[in-house]
Amino acid sequence: MPAPEAHQEVGMSEHGESSGIEGVLVRRGDAGYETTWASELWNDLKPERYPDVIVRAASERDVPQALKLARSRGLRVAVRAGGHNWWGSPLRDGGMLLDLSGLRRWEIDDNSATATVQPGAVGSEFAAELARRDLAFPAGHCPSVALGGYLLSGGLGWNSGLWGPGCASVQEITAVTAAGEAVRCTEDEHPGLFWAARGAGPGFFAVVTGFRLRLYPRPAALATTSYVFPLAAVEPVARWAVETARELSANVELSFLLAAADPSLTVDRPHAKVVTVAATAFATSRPEAVRALRPLHSCPLAERPLSRQLDEPTSLAALYDAARELWPERRRYAADTLWSQEDYASLLAKLGDALTTAPSAKSIILAPVSPVSQEGELLRNMAFSVLGESYVVPYAIWDDPARDDVNIAWLREAMHTLQPLGTGHYIAEADLTADPSRAQRSFTAPDWERLRSLRAEYDPQGLFFSYPDGS
Repeated sequence: MPAPEAHQEVGMSEHGESSGIEGVLVRRGDAGYETTWASELWNDLKPERYPDVIVRAASERDVPQALKLARSRGLRVAVRAGGHNWWGSPLRDGGMLLDLSGLRRWEIDDNSATATVQPGAVGSEFAAELARRDLAFPAGHCPSVALGGYLLSGGLGWNSGLWGPGCASVQEITAVTAAGEAVRCTEDEHPGLFWAARGAGPGFFAVVTGFRLRLYPRPAALATTSYVFPLAAVEPVARWAVETARELSANVELSFLLAAADPSLTVDRPHAKVVTVAATAFATSRPEAVRALRPLHSCPLAERPLSRQLDEPTSLAALYDAARELWPERRRYAADTLWSQEDYASLLAKLGDALTTAPSAKSIILAPVSPVSQEGELLRNMAFSVLGESYVVPYAIWDDPARDDVNIAWLREAMHTLQPLGTGHYIAEADLTADPSRAQRSFTAPDWERLRSLRAEYDPQGLFFSYPDGS
Protein backbone atom coordinates (compact mmCIF):
# COMPACT_ATOMS: atom_id res chain seq x y z
CA MET A 1 0.00 0.00 0.00
CA PRO A 2 1.70 3.24 -1.04
CA ALA A 3 2.17 5.92 1.59
CA PRO A 4 0.79 9.36 0.86
CA GLU A 5 3.02 12.36 1.02
CA ALA A 6 3.91 13.78 4.41
CA HIS A 7 1.70 16.38 6.06
CA GLN A 8 4.76 18.42 6.98
CA GLU A 9 8.49 18.40 6.39
CA VAL A 10 10.35 17.33 9.48
CA GLY A 11 13.84 18.06 8.19
CA MET A 12 15.97 15.31 9.79
CA SER A 13 18.21 12.56 8.47
CA GLU A 14 16.97 8.98 8.27
CA HIS A 15 19.14 7.85 11.19
CA GLY A 16 18.48 10.83 13.39
CA GLU A 17 21.94 12.43 13.49
CA SER A 18 20.45 15.87 14.05
CA SER A 19 18.02 14.68 16.73
CA GLY A 20 20.30 12.94 19.22
CA ILE A 21 18.34 9.73 18.71
CA GLU A 22 20.46 6.56 18.73
CA GLY A 23 17.83 4.39 17.08
CA VAL A 24 16.26 4.54 13.63
CA LEU A 25 14.26 7.56 12.50
CA VAL A 26 12.21 7.32 9.30
CA ARG A 27 10.23 10.17 7.74
CA ARG A 28 7.28 9.78 5.44
CA GLY A 29 8.76 9.94 1.97
CA ASP A 30 11.99 8.13 2.93
CA ALA A 31 12.83 5.01 0.94
CA GLY A 32 12.27 2.71 3.93
CA TYR A 33 9.07 4.31 5.17
CA GLU A 34 6.51 1.95 3.64
CA THR A 35 8.28 -1.19 4.87
CA THR A 36 8.72 0.30 8.33
CA TRP A 37 5.10 1.43 8.44
CA ALA A 38 3.82 -2.02 7.46
CA SER A 39 5.88 -3.73 10.16
CA GLU A 40 4.44 -1.60 12.96
CA LEU A 41 1.33 -3.79 13.26
CA TRP A 42 1.21 -7.56 13.73
CA ASN A 43 -2.21 -7.69 12.08
CA ASP A 44 -2.19 -7.89 8.28
CA LEU A 45 -5.18 -5.52 8.30
CA LYS A 46 -3.58 -2.09 8.67
CA PRO A 47 -5.53 1.17 8.85
CA GLU A 48 -4.60 3.79 6.29
CA ARG A 49 -3.18 6.16 8.88
CA TYR A 50 0.36 7.44 8.38
CA PRO A 51 2.65 9.04 10.96
CA ASP A 52 4.91 11.78 9.68
CA VAL A 53 7.83 10.26 11.58
CA ILE A 54 8.54 6.79 12.98
CA VAL A 55 11.22 6.55 15.68
CA ARG A 56 12.45 3.11 16.72
CA ALA A 57 14.11 3.61 20.07
CA ALA A 58 17.44 1.85 20.61
CA SER A 59 17.40 2.45 24.37
CA GLU A 60 15.49 4.25 27.08
CA ARG A 61 17.69 7.28 26.37
CA ASP A 62 15.92 7.74 23.05
CA VAL A 63 12.53 8.35 24.66
CA PRO A 64 13.11 11.85 26.09
CA GLN A 65 15.05 12.74 22.93
CA ALA A 66 12.13 11.67 20.74
CA LEU A 67 9.65 13.63 22.86
CA LYS A 68 11.90 16.68 22.71
CA LEU A 69 11.99 16.39 18.94
CA ALA A 70 8.21 16.01 18.77
CA ARG A 71 7.68 19.11 20.93
CA SER A 72 10.07 21.14 18.81
CA ARG A 73 8.31 20.14 15.59
CA GLY A 74 4.74 20.32 16.88
CA LEU A 75 4.19 16.59 16.40
CA ARG A 76 1.76 14.62 18.52
CA VAL A 77 3.05 11.25 19.74
CA ALA A 78 1.63 7.71 19.68
CA VAL A 79 3.49 4.81 21.30
CA ARG A 80 3.95 1.21 20.22
CA ALA A 81 5.35 -1.71 22.24
CA GLY A 82 4.38 -4.76 20.20
CA GLY A 83 1.91 -3.48 17.62
CA HIS A 84 -0.69 -6.11 18.49
CA ASN A 85 -3.75 -3.87 18.83
CA TRP A 86 -6.42 -5.24 16.47
CA TRP A 87 -7.51 -1.78 15.27
CA GLY A 88 -4.02 -0.33 14.96
CA SER A 89 -4.07 2.29 17.71
CA PRO A 90 -0.31 3.03 17.33
CA LEU A 91 -0.87 4.20 13.74
CA ARG A 92 -2.24 7.75 13.65
CA ASP A 93 -2.35 10.23 10.82
CA GLY A 94 0.49 12.69 11.17
CA GLY A 95 2.63 13.12 14.25
CA MET A 96 5.25 10.71 15.54
CA LEU A 97 5.06 7.00 16.22
CA LEU A 98 7.50 6.10 18.98
CA ASP A 99 8.30 2.40 18.62
CA LEU A 100 9.57 0.74 21.82
CA SER A 101 9.60 -2.82 20.50
CA GLY A 102 13.40 -2.92 20.65
CA LEU A 103 13.35 -2.34 24.42
CA ARG A 104 13.05 -6.01 25.38
CA ARG A 105 15.27 -6.52 28.40
CA TRP A 106 14.20 -7.92 31.75
CA GLU A 107 15.84 -8.49 35.11
CA ILE A 108 14.41 -11.20 37.37
CA ASP A 109 15.06 -11.31 41.11
CA ASP A 110 14.34 -14.87 42.25
CA ASN A 111 14.69 -14.02 45.93
CA SER A 112 12.04 -11.30 45.98
CA ALA A 113 9.95 -12.90 43.19
CA THR A 114 9.92 -9.65 41.23
CA ALA A 115 11.06 -8.59 37.78
CA THR A 116 11.76 -5.34 35.99
CA VAL A 117 10.77 -5.51 32.33
CA GLN A 118 10.94 -3.14 29.40
CA PRO A 119 7.78 -2.57 27.33
CA GLY A 120 8.90 -4.48 24.24
CA ALA A 121 9.48 -7.75 26.12
CA VAL A 122 7.32 -10.47 24.59
CA GLY A 123 5.01 -12.15 27.08
CA SER A 124 5.54 -15.76 25.97
CA GLU A 125 9.33 -15.37 26.01
CA PHE A 126 9.21 -13.78 29.47
CA ALA A 127 6.91 -16.57 30.70
CA ALA A 128 9.27 -19.25 29.37
CA GLU A 129 12.21 -17.70 31.22
CA LEU A 130 10.16 -17.45 34.42
CA ALA A 131 9.16 -21.13 34.11
CA ARG A 132 12.83 -22.11 34.07
CA ARG A 133 13.09 -20.37 37.45
CA ASP A 134 9.87 -21.93 38.81
CA LEU A 135 8.12 -18.56 38.63
CA ALA A 136 5.13 -17.30 36.68
CA PHE A 137 3.22 -14.20 35.60
CA PRO A 138 -0.22 -13.72 33.98
CA ALA A 139 1.12 -12.83 30.52
CA GLY A 140 -1.21 -12.52 27.53
CA HIS A 141 -2.73 -15.57 25.84
CA CYS A 142 -1.45 -14.72 22.36
CA PRO A 143 2.28 -15.57 22.30
CA SER A 144 3.42 -12.56 20.27
CA VAL A 145 1.91 -9.90 22.57
CA ALA A 146 4.46 -7.55 24.13
CA LEU A 147 4.08 -6.61 27.78
CA GLY A 148 3.91 -2.82 27.35
CA GLY A 149 0.55 -2.36 25.68
CA TYR A 150 -0.83 -5.44 27.43
CA LEU A 151 -0.14 -4.09 30.92
CA LEU A 152 -1.22 -0.55 30.08
CA SER A 153 -4.60 -1.91 28.97
CA GLY A 154 -5.15 -4.05 32.07
CA GLY A 155 -4.03 -7.42 30.79
CA LEU A 156 -6.42 -10.41 30.71
CA GLY A 157 -3.97 -13.31 30.64
CA TRP A 158 -3.21 -16.80 31.89
CA ASN A 159 -4.67 -17.77 35.27
CA SER A 160 -6.06 -14.28 35.79
CA GLY A 161 -8.97 -15.74 37.73
CA LEU A 162 -6.48 -16.36 40.54
CA TRP A 163 -3.79 -13.74 39.89
CA GLY A 164 -5.99 -10.93 38.60
CA PRO A 165 -5.31 -8.82 35.51
CA GLY A 166 -1.67 -8.38 34.59
CA CYS A 167 -1.69 -4.77 35.76
CA ALA A 168 -2.62 -5.87 39.30
CA SER A 169 0.92 -7.22 39.59
CA VAL A 170 2.56 -3.95 38.51
CA GLN A 171 4.25 -2.56 41.60
CA GLU A 172 6.04 0.38 40.02
CA ILE A 173 6.61 1.99 36.65
CA THR A 174 9.20 4.32 35.20
CA ALA A 175 7.60 6.80 32.83
CA VAL A 176 8.74 9.74 30.74
CA THR A 177 6.23 12.58 30.89
CA ALA A 178 5.25 15.02 28.16
CA ALA A 179 7.76 17.45 29.67
CA GLY A 180 10.54 14.90 29.11
CA GLU A 181 11.01 14.08 32.79
CA ALA A 182 11.64 10.46 33.81
CA VAL A 183 9.61 9.74 36.94
CA ARG A 184 9.18 6.78 39.26
CA CYS A 185 5.50 6.03 39.84
CA THR A 186 4.07 3.95 42.69
CA GLU A 187 1.05 4.16 44.95
CA ASP A 188 2.94 6.89 46.84
CA GLU A 189 4.93 8.68 44.11
CA HIS A 190 2.95 10.15 41.22
CA PRO A 191 0.00 7.97 42.32
CA GLY A 192 -2.30 9.33 39.61
CA LEU A 193 0.06 8.36 36.81
CA PHE A 194 0.56 4.95 38.44
CA TRP A 195 -3.21 4.42 38.61
CA ALA A 196 -3.71 5.41 34.97
CA ALA A 197 -0.86 3.17 33.78
CA ARG A 198 -2.84 0.20 35.11
CA GLY A 199 -5.60 0.15 32.53
CA ALA A 200 -5.75 3.41 30.53
CA GLY A 201 -4.60 1.62 27.36
CA PRO A 202 -3.78 3.48 24.12
CA GLY A 203 -4.90 6.82 25.58
CA PHE A 204 -2.17 6.84 28.24
CA PHE A 205 -0.45 10.21 28.42
CA ALA A 206 3.20 9.32 29.09
CA VAL A 207 5.74 6.73 27.90
CA VAL A 208 6.38 3.78 30.21
CA THR A 209 9.95 2.55 29.83
CA GLY A 210 9.93 0.00 32.66
CA PHE A 211 7.53 -2.05 34.79
CA ARG A 212 8.36 -3.65 38.12
CA LEU A 213 6.24 -6.79 38.46
CA ARG A 214 5.25 -9.13 41.26
CA LEU A 215 5.78 -12.77 40.28
CA TYR A 216 4.12 -16.00 41.43
CA PRO A 217 5.17 -19.61 42.05
CA ARG A 218 4.98 -21.62 38.83
CA PRO A 219 1.97 -23.95 38.66
CA ALA A 220 3.76 -27.29 38.36
CA ALA A 221 0.80 -29.23 36.91
CA LEU A 222 -1.56 -28.02 34.21
CA ALA A 223 -4.51 -30.04 32.93
CA THR A 224 -7.36 -29.38 30.52
CA THR A 225 -10.90 -30.72 30.23
CA SER A 226 -12.94 -29.92 27.14
CA TYR A 227 -16.21 -30.75 25.43
CA VAL A 228 -17.25 -30.04 21.83
CA PHE A 229 -20.94 -29.75 20.95
CA PRO A 230 -22.86 -28.75 17.82
CA LEU A 231 -23.45 -25.00 17.78
CA ALA A 232 -27.21 -25.59 17.92
CA ALA A 233 -26.74 -26.72 21.53
CA VAL A 234 -25.01 -23.50 22.61
CA GLU A 235 -27.75 -22.33 25.00
CA PRO A 236 -28.02 -25.46 27.18
CA VAL A 237 -24.24 -25.93 26.99
CA ALA A 238 -23.67 -22.38 28.23
CA ARG A 239 -26.19 -22.79 31.06
CA TRP A 240 -24.57 -26.03 32.20
CA ALA A 241 -21.00 -24.72 31.98
CA VAL A 242 -21.72 -21.44 33.80
CA GLU A 243 -23.58 -23.28 36.58
CA THR A 244 -20.69 -25.71 36.90
CA ALA A 245 -18.17 -22.85 36.87
CA ARG A 246 -19.54 -21.78 40.27
CA GLU A 247 -18.02 -24.97 41.69
CA LEU A 248 -14.61 -24.41 40.12
CA SER A 249 -11.72 -22.95 42.07
CA ALA A 250 -10.13 -19.65 41.04
CA ASN A 251 -7.16 -21.41 39.42
CA VAL A 252 -9.38 -22.95 36.70
CA GLU A 253 -9.72 -20.89 33.51
CA LEU A 254 -12.92 -21.73 31.65
CA SER A 255 -14.04 -20.39 28.28
CA PHE A 256 -16.38 -20.92 25.35
CA LEU A 257 -15.15 -20.97 21.76
CA LEU A 258 -17.61 -20.79 18.85
CA ALA A 259 -15.85 -21.74 15.63
CA ALA A 260 -15.80 -23.97 12.58
CA ALA A 261 -15.64 -27.64 13.52
CA ASP A 262 -12.63 -29.85 13.07
CA PRO A 263 -13.54 -31.75 9.88
CA SER A 264 -12.89 -35.07 11.65
CA LEU A 265 -15.80 -34.38 14.02
CA THR A 266 -18.40 -33.51 11.38
CA VAL A 267 -17.48 -35.49 8.29
CA ASP A 268 -21.05 -35.29 7.01
CA ARG A 269 -21.18 -31.49 7.46
CA PRO A 270 -17.89 -29.99 6.25
CA HIS A 271 -18.81 -26.39 7.19
CA ALA A 272 -20.46 -27.10 10.53
CA LYS A 273 -19.95 -24.79 13.51
CA VAL A 274 -19.41 -25.99 17.08
CA VAL A 275 -19.18 -24.68 20.61
CA THR A 276 -16.21 -25.84 22.67
CA VAL A 277 -16.14 -25.62 26.45
CA ALA A 278 -12.55 -25.76 27.68
CA ALA A 279 -11.19 -25.49 31.22
CA THR A 280 -7.54 -25.40 32.24
CA ALA A 281 -6.40 -25.91 35.81
CA PHE A 282 -3.16 -24.22 36.96
CA ALA A 283 -2.23 -26.40 39.92
CA THR A 284 0.69 -27.32 42.16
CA SER A 285 0.34 -31.08 41.54
CA ARG A 286 -1.39 -33.53 39.23
CA PRO A 287 -3.88 -34.66 41.92
CA GLU A 288 -4.78 -31.02 42.64
CA ALA A 289 -5.37 -30.36 38.94
CA VAL A 290 -7.69 -33.37 38.65
CA ARG A 291 -9.61 -32.32 41.76
CA ALA A 292 -9.97 -28.79 40.41
CA LEU A 293 -11.53 -30.06 37.17
CA ARG A 294 -13.76 -32.70 38.80
CA PRO A 295 -16.96 -30.60 38.67
CA LEU A 296 -16.74 -30.82 34.86
CA HIS A 297 -16.45 -34.63 34.80
CA SER A 298 -20.21 -35.07 34.75
CA CYS A 299 -22.12 -33.52 31.86
CA PRO A 300 -25.86 -34.15 32.20
CA LEU A 301 -26.84 -32.69 28.83
CA ALA A 302 -29.06 -34.77 26.61
CA GLU A 303 -27.05 -33.52 23.63
CA ARG A 304 -24.18 -35.91 23.05
CA PRO A 305 -20.82 -34.16 22.75
CA LEU A 306 -18.95 -34.61 19.50
CA SER A 307 -15.82 -35.08 21.57
CA ARG A 308 -14.75 -35.09 25.21
CA GLN A 309 -11.34 -34.83 26.84
CA LEU A 310 -10.90 -35.13 30.61
CA ASP A 311 -7.95 -34.00 32.73
CA GLU A 312 -5.49 -34.03 29.83
CA PRO A 313 -2.01 -33.00 31.05
CA THR A 314 -0.74 -29.90 29.30
CA SER A 315 1.90 -27.19 29.63
CA LEU A 316 2.20 -23.47 29.12
CA ALA A 317 4.15 -24.13 25.93
CA ALA A 318 1.29 -26.29 24.63
CA LEU A 319 -1.25 -23.61 25.55
CA TYR A 320 0.76 -21.07 23.58
CA ASP A 321 0.89 -23.47 20.62
CA ALA A 322 -2.90 -23.71 20.73
CA ALA A 323 -3.14 -19.92 20.84
CA ARG A 324 -0.93 -19.70 17.74
CA GLU A 325 -3.41 -21.93 15.93
CA LEU A 326 -6.29 -19.74 17.10
CA TRP A 327 -4.60 -16.48 16.03
CA PRO A 328 -2.12 -17.42 13.28
CA GLU A 329 0.18 -14.87 11.72
CA ARG A 330 -0.39 -13.47 8.23
CA ARG A 331 -4.13 -13.10 8.65
CA ARG A 332 -6.44 -10.10 8.67
CA TYR A 333 -8.23 -9.52 11.97
CA ALA A 334 -10.95 -7.31 13.38
CA ALA A 335 -12.20 -7.77 16.94
CA ASP A 336 -14.55 -6.19 19.43
CA THR A 337 -15.46 -6.69 23.08
CA LEU A 338 -18.50 -6.44 25.28
CA TRP A 339 -19.11 -6.61 29.00
CA SER A 340 -22.71 -7.40 29.88
CA GLN A 341 -24.99 -8.26 32.78
CA GLU A 342 -26.82 -10.69 30.48
CA ASP A 343 -26.24 -14.42 30.96
CA TYR A 344 -23.86 -16.27 28.64
CA ALA A 345 -26.65 -18.46 27.22
CA SER A 346 -28.44 -15.43 25.81
CA LEU A 347 -25.31 -13.70 24.55
CA LEU A 348 -23.85 -16.79 22.90
CA ALA A 349 -27.16 -17.71 21.29
CA LYS A 350 -27.17 -14.35 19.51
CA LEU A 351 -23.50 -14.62 18.62
CA GLY A 352 -23.98 -18.20 17.45
CA ASP A 353 -26.62 -16.99 15.01
CA ALA A 354 -24.23 -14.30 13.85
CA LEU A 355 -21.40 -16.79 13.36
CA THR A 356 -23.49 -18.86 10.96
CA THR A 357 -23.64 -15.82 8.65
CA ALA A 358 -19.95 -14.87 8.93
CA PRO A 359 -18.42 -14.27 5.49
CA SER A 360 -15.25 -16.06 6.59
CA ALA A 361 -15.17 -19.60 7.98
CA LYS A 362 -12.11 -18.60 10.00
CA SER A 363 -14.01 -16.14 12.22
CA ILE A 364 -14.57 -17.12 15.86
CA ILE A 365 -16.34 -16.06 19.05
CA LEU A 366 -14.44 -16.28 22.34
CA ALA A 367 -16.13 -15.93 25.72
CA PRO A 368 -14.00 -16.37 28.85
CA VAL A 369 -16.14 -17.11 31.92
CA SER A 370 -15.13 -14.80 34.79
CA PRO A 371 -12.01 -13.78 32.83
CA VAL A 372 -10.42 -12.03 35.80
CA SER A 373 -10.60 -12.29 39.57
CA GLN A 374 -13.14 -9.84 40.94
CA GLU A 375 -11.63 -9.75 44.42
CA GLY A 376 -11.52 -6.13 45.53
CA GLU A 377 -7.86 -6.22 46.52
CA LEU A 378 -6.74 -7.47 43.09
CA LEU A 379 -8.72 -4.75 41.31
CA ARG A 380 -7.69 -1.94 43.65
CA ASN A 381 -6.09 1.30 42.48
CA MET A 382 -6.29 0.84 38.73
CA ALA A 383 -8.10 2.38 35.79
CA PHE A 384 -9.05 -1.09 34.56
CA SER A 385 -12.43 -2.30 35.80
CA VAL A 386 -14.63 -5.35 35.37
CA LEU A 387 -17.73 -3.79 33.80
CA GLY A 388 -20.12 -6.74 33.71
CA GLU A 389 -20.86 -10.33 34.73
CA SER A 390 -20.28 -11.70 31.22
CA TYR A 391 -17.59 -10.96 28.64
CA VAL A 392 -17.46 -11.82 24.93
CA VAL A 393 -14.97 -11.18 22.11
CA PRO A 394 -15.97 -11.79 18.47
CA TYR A 395 -13.11 -11.98 15.95
CA ALA A 396 -13.49 -11.58 12.21
CA ILE A 397 -10.56 -13.45 10.63
CA TRP A 398 -9.91 -13.64 6.89
CA ASP A 399 -7.21 -13.59 4.21
CA ASP A 400 -8.36 -11.64 1.17
CA PRO A 401 -7.91 -7.82 1.30
CA ALA A 402 -10.83 -7.53 -1.12
CA ARG A 403 -13.04 -8.92 1.65
CA ASP A 404 -12.10 -6.30 4.27
CA ASP A 405 -15.34 -4.34 4.10
CA VAL A 406 -17.68 -7.32 4.26
CA ASN A 407 -15.87 -8.91 7.22
CA ILE A 408 -15.70 -5.68 9.21
CA ALA A 409 -19.37 -5.04 8.43
CA TRP A 410 -20.25 -8.52 9.72
CA LEU A 411 -18.43 -7.89 13.00
CA ARG A 412 -20.05 -4.51 13.53
CA GLU A 413 -23.51 -5.85 12.75
CA ALA A 414 -23.01 -8.67 15.26
CA MET A 415 -21.95 -6.15 17.90
CA HIS A 416 -24.82 -3.84 17.01
CA THR A 417 -27.20 -6.70 17.79
CA LEU A 418 -25.60 -7.13 21.23
CA GLN A 419 -25.14 -3.46 22.05
CA PRO A 420 -28.44 -3.03 23.98
CA LEU A 421 -27.22 -5.77 26.35
CA GLY A 422 -23.80 -4.18 26.87
CA THR A 423 -22.41 -2.45 29.94
CA GLY A 424 -18.99 -1.54 28.57
CA HIS A 425 -15.93 -2.62 26.59
CA TYR A 426 -12.37 -3.77 27.27
CA ILE A 427 -10.04 -1.04 26.04
CA ALA A 428 -7.34 -3.45 24.78
CA GLU A 429 -9.46 -5.14 22.11
CA ALA A 430 -12.53 -2.94 21.60
CA ASP A 431 -13.25 -1.35 18.25
CA LEU A 432 -12.56 2.22 19.36
CA THR A 433 -12.94 3.40 15.76
CA ALA A 434 -16.62 2.40 15.59
CA ASP A 435 -17.70 5.66 17.24
CA PRO A 436 -16.03 8.31 19.43
CA SER A 437 -17.82 7.20 22.61
CA ARG A 438 -16.31 3.71 22.63
CA ALA A 439 -13.27 4.67 24.71
CA GLN A 440 -15.41 6.39 27.32
CA ARG A 441 -17.62 3.31 27.60
CA SER A 442 -14.54 1.24 28.46
CA PHE A 443 -14.33 2.84 31.92
CA THR A 444 -16.64 3.68 34.76
CA ALA A 445 -17.87 7.29 34.71
CA PRO A 446 -15.69 8.37 37.70
CA ASP A 447 -12.63 6.69 36.19
CA TRP A 448 -13.18 8.39 32.83
CA GLU A 449 -13.36 11.78 34.53
CA ARG A 450 -10.22 11.00 36.51
CA LEU A 451 -8.38 10.03 33.31
CA ARG A 452 -9.39 13.34 31.72
CA SER A 453 -8.21 15.26 34.78
CA LEU A 454 -4.88 13.44 34.90
CA ARG A 455 -4.32 14.00 31.19
CA ALA A 456 -4.82 17.74 31.72
CA GLU A 457 -2.33 17.62 34.60
CA TYR A 458 0.42 15.56 32.96
CA ASP A 459 -0.05 16.52 29.31
CA PRO A 460 -1.59 20.00 29.29
CA GLN A 461 -0.36 20.78 25.77
CA GLY A 462 -1.69 17.54 24.30
CA LEU A 463 1.64 16.08 23.20
CA PHE A 464 0.26 12.54 23.25
CA PHE A 465 -2.56 11.36 21.05
CA SER A 466 -5.68 10.41 22.97
CA TYR A 467 -7.84 7.38 22.07
CA PRO A 468 -8.39 6.62 18.37
CA ASP A 469 -11.92 7.39 17.24
CA GLY A 470 -11.86 6.50 13.58
CA SER A 471 -11.13 10.02 12.40
